[in-house]
Amino acid sequence: MNHIEEYVKGQVHTNGLENFWSLFKRNLRGTYVSVEPFHLDRYLDEQVFRYNNRATKDNPLNDAERFYLAMSQISGRRLTYAKLTGKETDSLRIGIPSLA
Repeated sequence: MNHIEEYVKGQVHTNGLENFWSLFKRNLRGTYVSVEPFHLDRYLDEQVFRYNNRATKDNPLNDAERFYLAMSQISGRRLTYAKLTGKETDSLRIGIPSLA
């Protein structure tokens, strides 16, 4: 969207987008001690969930309902410690010469 030509396109406003990024940056700086670049997509997914499920007039969610919604979406999914830390066995072997 070009600010010079328009600020609103249907339901999309540039102020809404700027608000989202402002909240995202504040969340990263205020909530997490250290942010790893390879987890940025996960932090962004979390912020998208928070933003899309915030309490509004049209969507009056409370904290318990938001929690149940989040839990229903992660049921049956698995995140291993190796994937969480970026130390998956396949990624460790890339670029490392064999010792044999």
